[in-house]
Amino acid sequence: MSRGLLPIDDARAIVTRIAGRRLGTETVRIDDALGRVLAADVVADDDVPRFSSSAMDGYAVVDPGAGAELAVVGESRAGHPYRGALGPGQAVRISTGAQVPDDARAVIRQEDVHVQAHDTTIQTQVELTPGENLRLPGEDMRGGEVVLTSGMRLRAPELGAGVAAGAGELTVARRPVVSVLATGDELRAPGEPLGPGQIHNSNALVLRALVTRCGGEPDRGQTDVLPDDPRATEQALGEVLGRSDVVIVSGGVSVGPHDHVKPALASLGVTEHFWGVALQPGKPTWFGARQDTLVFGLPGNPVSAAVTFSLFARPALDVLLGAIPERPPLPEAELAQDVARNPVRAQAIRVRLEMRGGRPVVSPTGAQGSHLFTSLLRADCLAMIPQGEGRLAAGTTVKLEPLPA
Repeated sequence: MSRGLLPIDDARAIVTRIAGRRLGTETVRIDDALGRVLAADVVADDDVPRFSSSAMDGYAVVDPGAGAELAVVGESRAGHPYRGALGPGQAVRISTGAQVPDDARAVIRQEDVHVQAHDTTIQTQVELTPGENLRLPGEDMRGGEVVLTSGMRLRAPELGAGVAAGAGELTVARRPVVSVLATGDELRAPGEPLGPGQIHNSNALVLRALVTRCGGEPDRGQTDVLPDDPRATEQALGEVLGRSDVVIVSGGVSVGPHDHVKPALASLGVTEHFWGVALQPGKPTWFGARQDTLVFGLPGNPVSAAVTFSLFARPALDVLLGAIPERPPLPEAELAQDVARNPVRAQAIRVRLEMRGGRPVVSPTGAQGSHLFTSLLRADCLAMIPQGEGRLAAGTTVKLEPLPA
């Protein structure tokens, strides 16, 4: 390993240790909670379902035997249960999800009866076992059971389960406010015409999207671009440090004559915790803090910025949110082809994940240059290639890391 370069795991351990606090909580309506991180367990108010219901369209019956002729005495629809008693020789027409009469022992599918006399009589054509086609109370959730656990990221299924459990509001973690800035006089806004030597500022947009995807709240009140000027850089960073939980700067953390971010941060009282990680792409990654505000200096190449966000900034956001860390699709997989190794740095290569012969296999998405944004397209995750000489052979098992989209 090159002198001064931290192993990836050591760098992440520093980040999570320094980030080691949770933000406050707030209560939101459950229909506004998509993507938030739950900060308090959700407990079911009652059994779900609360009553026995039908799993089929058909007839609720007391006698589940075949060949019986039964009088249809009423109907039970969803939200409109049959209120009368059900006795031997009788049936109640019932819809899927409707409450089953108390005395019913099974539901026979409508396909398994012969309807007679304008649906006033049916003849059963199959024999059922007691309990067949019934959904029992508490089969999904039991009253008092923890249904959703603090730290969960709330997707559509979690919100649905919360509603079923009786919740109308949820206690969630406050979103960390994250300021994202990209450095460089060459940067122009998306869609703006380009002059000689200019490029569009994709990094700020991508990093803000990743912040949102990982539960943060991008600071919309700040400039996107830091010019290549030391005084302007220090002024802009000073403004966002005072109002942000996390500051992310893309570019300007190397050793070039126009890299002004590190001196500006030092002048503003930000303590450096590391600079330089044994990672390709992402070697010049910088991390520091001022009191409770975390600061990441990420490389300026687009792929490097996205990869280092995923490996370092995302775990910090998880800590601040109290979130259960996001996992890759699988913890490891086999390489589909040989991969050249870097002798002094681990590599995070963008890969597609598929099953071959029942085994998970990963294939690089194409050329892996840190300037090639297309290597992120169609990538399912990152495959971590240990540093070393020569090539890592096809069939070797490698660890996977999540790549938030």
